[in-house]
Amino acid sequence: MEFTRTAATPDGDAPTRDRVARTILENGPSTAAELAARLDLTPAAVRRHLDQLADDGVVEARDQKVYGTRGRGRPAKVFALTESGRDSFDQQYDDLAAQALRFLAESQGEDAVAEFARRRVAFIERDYAAVVEADPDLSPAEALARVFSQQGYAASVRHLPVVGEQLCQQHCPVSHVAHEFPQLCEAETAAIGAVLGTHVQRLATIAHGDGVCTTCIPQTPRSQKTTEKEKA
Repeated sequence: MEFTRTAATPDGDAPTRDRVARTILENGPSTAAELAARLDLTPAAVRRHLDQLADDGVVEARDQKVYGTRGRGRPAKVFALTESGRDSFDQQYDDLAAQALRFLAESQGEDAVAEFARRRVAFIERDYAAVVEADPDLSPAEALARVFSQQGYAASVRHLPVVGEQLCQQHCPVSHVAHEFPQLCEAETAAIGAVLGTHVQRLATIAHGDGVCTTCIPQTPRSQKTTEKEKA
């Protein structure tokens, strides 16, 4: 992908701006310092690119969410992709997909849409089993993150003490369509719960305006074992 250049911006900066936007897509809302470390750039250089991306409507600054005890001072600003920024990646076929689902709902009913949604996420059960077999040391959330990343969701895991883990999907290939057809998100959540054999809770979705799709994965014997291994 390549974002629109302005006359005041050197053409040579475009590839670096693309890298900045791509790493936000893959890692979620990020501070300038985090982006600088990932991309091996100076914070000043990253801020210059972020300013241009913000002017182009690709990213926006947000207050950083603080988990646990908040320290002194203001939390750093994080930069997240805007809706138009996400559009610049791989959602060109949203209109066609939405039209097809509208036709399915009108001609076959809402149950047909729900069945389509369940079939679309069949990869979760299929690929989860293969990933766990290939790498049994992964926690359930880590295995799911690998499954979703293989399907273009740019997923990662946030480990939370006592509570368990959070599966974070920084990108959703069907987010715009899911805004109109929540059955797509509901089917994903149900499939995650089915492969884990436990109830999971979807805390946030890109389809409804959140920066990241977040699913709470309860602590299980396997994830507990992984956590203890990391502490050791």
